[in-house]
Amino acid sequence: MGLIRLIIFGFLGMTVAYWLVSWYSRSVRLERLEKEWDADPQGDDAARQAHLDAGMASYENGFRKKLILLIYVVPVVFVITAFFVTNTN
Repeated sequence: MGLIRLIIFGFLGMTVAYWLVSWYSRSVRLERLEKEWDADPQGDDAARQAHLDAGMASYENGFRKKLILLIYVVPVVFVITAFFVTNTN
């Protein structure tokens, strides 16, 4: 029963952490794109929005977003490693 509770609450905790880190990373990326545009504006509001959309589209397909998925992988690897180390000794 304790293992099931660990899995359920662990997954919920990792999901909350994933959403928070993902939201923060997206906001930092958007802020950087806005500062980049403000440093060298090249058009009107439509061009600015196109620049932001293109930058966020590249973020969505980028490596950084995939790295955030390690929030699910790393704790599971640690728990499995701790389980095996504890039970083999």
